[in-house]
Amino acid sequence: MARSALTMTAATFATTAALLLTACGGEDSSPDDIKGAETGKNSSSPSASASGAADVDRPDVSLPEDLKLVFDFEKPSDTEQAAALEDAANYIRALDHGIAQQDPNDPAYQFYSTGGAEKYAKSQIEAWVKDGWTVTGDDRYFDASIDPVGEGKSVLVSFCRNQAKFYSKKVKTGKVNYTEENLDSYQKFSLLMSPSEASAAVWQARQIEVQGRVKECKG
Repeated sequence: MARSALTMTAATFATTAALLLTACGGEDSSPDDIKGAETGKNSSSPSASASGAADVDRPDVSLPEDLKLVFDFEKPSDTEQAAALEDAANYIRALDHGIAQQDPNDPAYQFYSTGGAEKYAKSQIEAWVKDGWTVTGDDRYFDASIDPVGEGKSVLVSFCRNQAKFYSKKVKTGKVNYTEENLDSYQKFSLLMSPSEASAAVWQARQIEVQGRVKECKG
């Protein structure tokens, strides 16, 4: 990982409501279980408390002390949209947790995702682990929007990212690869979120698109 960025290339992503709803249909979450839930802990973490689901055993998404994720989001007044936005953030936390743990099979991202979004998270973690890198620095997410999709409960959560102070670090040596801020520092994420079949209190990312060099996020 020569740059500070997670090497996120845009995934195949439906752009119309009809296609998004098709992507939601028949996903692989079992109604009897949420993958990753059996290792849940750290109930005082943001992921456990912010969604107001005390009865859900959520996995640990804690991060190393040298890594800080900032989600500068305005909380929606609608409780379901607020839960979807928070678990979209938890998906990002879980992805970084998997990289920090150097575990492509980390249960955290499996808990907060399914389908294409789950495959995407695993591929990202695998790439970092294979190249011997982990993550450090500050990573900021902002300007969130939430749009209903079709007639169901699915929503499209989008937000900007500034990764100018987010760096890669060699696992073996601890050497940090510092980079200068430029247009590559700004990305836009779009996540198709819907309630888990196992628990309506948990929202899972089903599809993801990451756009790079987004001028509108730079401002």
